[in-house]
Amino acid sequence: MIVSSAKKKEYASINRTVLTSMILVPMIPFTLILCIGFIHFRSSIQTGTTTNMQRIVEDHCQLIEAFLEERRSDLELIGNAVPFEELRQPTKLRSIYDHMQKVSQAFVDIGVFDENGTHLAYHGPYNLEGKNYRDADWFKEVLDRGYYISDVFLGYRHVPHFVIAVARRNTKNTWVIRATIDSQLFQTLVDKIRIGDTGEAYIINRQGVLQTRRRSGGDLLQSVEPPPGASLSGRQTESHLYQDQSGIDFLYTVTRLKTKTWYLVVRQEKKDAFRALRSTAFIITVIAVAGGLIIILTAVYLTGRIVWRLQRIDTEKEQLNQQLVGASRLAELGEMAAGFAHEINNPLQIISNEHVLIEMGVDSLRESCADQEQEAFQEISESLSQVKLQLSRCARITQAILKFGRQGEPTYEDIDLNAFVRETTAIVAQKAHVNGILLKENIMTDRAVIHGDASQLQQVLLNLYNNAFDAIASKHGTSGGMLSVETLKKDRGMVEIRVQDNGCGIRKEDAAKVFSPFFTTKPVGQGTGLGLSVCYGIVQKMNGSMEVESSPGAGATFIIHLPITSAGGKSRHGG
Repeated sequence: MIVSSAKKKEYASINRTVLTSMILVPMIPFTLILCIGFIHFRSSIQTGTTTNMQRIVEDHCQLIEAFLEERRSDLELIGNAVPFEELRQPTKLRSIYDHMQKVSQAFVDIGVFDENGTHLAYHGPYNLEGKNYRDADWFKEVLDRGYYISDVFLGYRHVPHFVIAVARRNTKNTWVIRATIDSQLFQTLVDKIRIGDTGEAYIINRQGVLQTRRRSGGDLLQSVEPPPGASLSGRQTESHLYQDQSGIDFLYTVTRLKTKTWYLVVRQEKKDAFRALRSTAFIITVIAVAGGLIIILTAVYLTGRIVWRLQRIDTEKEQLNQQLVGASRLAELGEMAAGFAHEINNPLQIISNEHVLIEMGVDSLRESCADQEQEAFQEISESLSQVKLQLSRCARITQAILKFGRQGEPTYEDIDLNAFVRETTAIVAQKAHVNGILLKENIMTDRAVIHGDASQLQQVLLNLYNNAFDAIASKHGTSGGMLSVETLKKDRGMVEIRVQDNGCGIRKEDAAKVFSPFFTTKPVGQGTGLGLSVCYGIVQKMNGSMEVESSPGAGATFIIHLPITSAGGKSRHGG
C-alpha cells in the first residue's frame, strides 16, 4: 500500500513522541534513583572514612600522650626519690641512667642543673657538663611550671632533639633534672599509623614546624603548611579535605595533644581514602550506561513495533473500507442478479408454455402428414426436445441465482445434502470446464438430511469452489487442474463435505489463520480475507465445524462437519 507524505509525517511524529516518552519516562526515575543512591552512599562512605580516621587519630594521640607522660613521671620519680647531693655525683647519675634504660630505652641522656642553669652533672654521649642554660627558654619555663616538654631544637649539640625536664625544690636548693628523648624511638611511635597506601602521621608545633619526619617528605625542624584545624583549642579532632602545596588533595585529620602544644596530623590522599567510593562510582557509571542503553534500545524496538502495528492497522482499516465498498457492490450486484433472474424467469415461463403448444401442434400435424414428411417432423421434435432441455437448464440457473441472492433473516429448513451439493456444484461446472479443471463428484448413496439455511450453505460451498479455482489457476494455469467434491457419513450422527483441490496449497504457518477475519494470502485487491471467516461463522451457526488440511504445493482439502437430522425432523438450532 502506498503511504502518502502526510501519513509519513504523522507516523514520524508518532514515532518521535512515543520514543521520547518511552525513553524519558523510565530514564528520569532510573537516573534519580542512581543519583540519590550514589549521594547517600558517598555521604555514608565519607562519613565512615572520616569517623574511622578520627577514631584512629584519637587512639594514637592517647598513645603518644601516655608515652610522654610516662617519661615525665620517670623523671619526677627520680627527683622525689634521690636527694640533690646524690644526683650531683656522676657515678650515682650513671647508675640511675642504667636503671632507667632497663625500664625504658626512650632516654638518650640525663643531666642535673642547679637553680642558675649550670649543668652540674651529665651522663650521655655529649660533653655538656659546665654549660649554662640560664637564658634558655626551656630552663625558664621549667622553673615556672615545674615540668617542661620542649619542641625539637638544635641546642649545643647542633642535632635536632627534644627534652623533658622537671624541677625540684627543698629548703636549701632548687634543681632541674632533664633527659633527652630518643628521636628515632619517638618517630617510630608516631609512624605506627598505617592507613591505606598513602596514609601518614606526623607532629607539628603551633608554628607549623615538623617535630617528626613525614614519610612523604619533610625533615625535622622543616616548616610546612599548617593543615586546616591546626589551631585547635582544647582536645578536639577535626577532618578536612585540603590541597597541599604540591597540588594533591588530601584528607587531613588533626588533633591537639593535651600534654604539649603539638598537633598530631594524619593525612591520606583523597583518591586513596575514598577508593571504595571511586570503585562504586565506576560501577554505578557502568550500570547507568548499560541501563540507559537497554532503555534506549528497548524504547527504539518497542516504538518501531508500535508504529509498525499502527501502520498495519491503518492499512487493514483502508483495506476494510475497500472491502466494505466491494461487499456493498457485491450486495447490489446480488440484488440486481436476483432481479434479472426474476425478470428472465417470466419470459422463460412464456417460452415454456409456447413450447408445449408447439409440441401439441406438431403432434397433430404429424398424424395427418404423409410418410415421406415424417422425417422432417422427427427433426422438429428433436429440436423441440433440445429447447425443452435448455429451458429446464435456464430455469435451474435462475432458481439458483434467486436462492443465492435472497436477503433477510436466515431460513432454517431440512436440506437433502446430496441433492443440494449436486445442485450447487452444477452452478460452477461450466466455469470449471472453461478453466480446464476436472470436476469430480463422489456423493454417498445414503440419504443425509441436515438442518440449515440453504442460501448460506450455498454461499459456503461457492466460496470454497472459487478459492479452489484460484489456487488451481496459480499452479496449473488452464490445464491439469482437479477439484473433487465428496460427501461422507461419519460416526455420532455427523456428515462431512470434503472440497479438495490440487492447487498451490497453504503454508503451515498460514493454515491456522485462514479462518481469521481479513487474513488472505492473495495479492492486494484480489482477496478480502472475509470469505473463509464468514463461511466458518455460517457453519458454526449450523452446529457444525470447519477445518483445513494442506501443505505447500500439494493442494488443500477443506472439511465441513455438519450434524444429520432425521428425515422430516428438525434439529434445534443454536446460533
